[in-house]
Amino acid sequence: MENKSKVAIIGGGASGLVASIFACKNNDVTIFEAKPLGKKLLVTGNGKCNLTNLKNFESAYNQDVSSFLSRFNHLDCIEFFNSLGLEVYADSEGRVYPLSNSAQSVVDVLNSKIQKLGIKVEKQDVFDIKIGKKVLINDIFEFDKVIVATGSQSEILEKLGVNYKKFYPSLVALVCKQNTKRLSGIRLSDVKVTLEQNGKRHDEFGEVLFKDSGLSGICIFNLSSYLAREGEYIGKITIDLLPKQSEAETATMLKNRIGLGAKNFGEFTRGLFNNEVNKFLLWQSGIEESDDLSSEKIDKLVYTIKNLQFDIVDNYGNNQVKSGGVPLSDLTQNLQHKKLGCVYFVGEICDVDGLCGGYNLQWAFASGKIAGESI
Repeated sequence: MENKSKVAIIGGGASGLVASIFACKNNDVTIFEAKPLGKKLLVTGNGKCNLTNLKNFESAYNQDVSSFLSRFNHLDCIEFFNSLGLEVYADSEGRVYPLSNSAQSVVDVLNSKIQKLGIKVEKQDVFDIKIGKKVLINDIFEFDKVIVATGSQSEILEKLGVNYKKFYPSLVALVCKQNTKRLSGIRLSDVKVTLEQNGKRHDEFGEVLFKDSGLSGICIFNLSSYLAREGEYIGKITIDLLPKQSEAETATMLKNRIGLGAKNFGEFTRGLFNNEVNKFLLWQSGIEESDDLSSEKIDKLVYTIKNLQFDIVDNYGNNQVKSGGVPLSDLTQNLQHKKLGCVYFVGEICDVDGLCGGYNLQWAFASGKIAGESI
């Protein structure tokens, strides 16, 4: 009987765990992970673990990854987890979650499968890796092939001597120049958010959450990915608080409020938005609360409601993923490195990043399956 190849999986996160499950069909597999397997999965999707999405794959990533996802798409992902015993559901936005609404359920079924398959786990970090006739890990362990699934860690890429794009935080809250402390904790729903950077514009619709010195929420997270891909967190965010009506319609609405008997702008804006938001709108419009009502100043307020502006100067660093990594052009369609033939890269360590909504986990699972099955 032919001896099985020995395969190391470096990293016990989403992509590494799935890679190990598929790789062990034809190989002797060992996972290297010092932390509990699947630990990072526990914080995804606010602890609910947004596994994948039913739509919008064409525009969700920083590049075209359809040739990979066609081999393990969102339906394949759901079927895979169903086969492990996980029940799932999709919300109105197409986001797929475990029926339990707990990421722990996802980790449990993956760990259970790994135990049943007898996959070995070395509870240690990989501090050294050498590529020769064999892959030597930590100066002790010899393998025929290795799948790198370490997430956005550049150290192992440096040791391997491979080309990669620098990592930058993505899906992250953004710091702005304006003082937003009085707005902290306030949410704006059903707004249009536009990012302008280096002559490029990107729009998002949904919710914005104010922080002490910046902006958060899914809209901001998604727009932050474009900044991360440029490697610079400098730009302008414009929020349209009433995107369903035109500037003229907003002006008519406000001028109709004159008949309510307000004597100044402090009274005029009462009941319009959250009181702190009203004050911020007046401040950006250059209007004092005590100012008398005038058509000119109402027009200024209308403009600000439709164009509430913030200058982005940095990110908060509490990122969900990172942009950057090994270029797909350096990898085969099986995610095997073209120069280091015995090394495969999967998950976040590849230069693939997606928007919020399960797209990054879908890539992690798909890339893990592709490399694991082909190795």
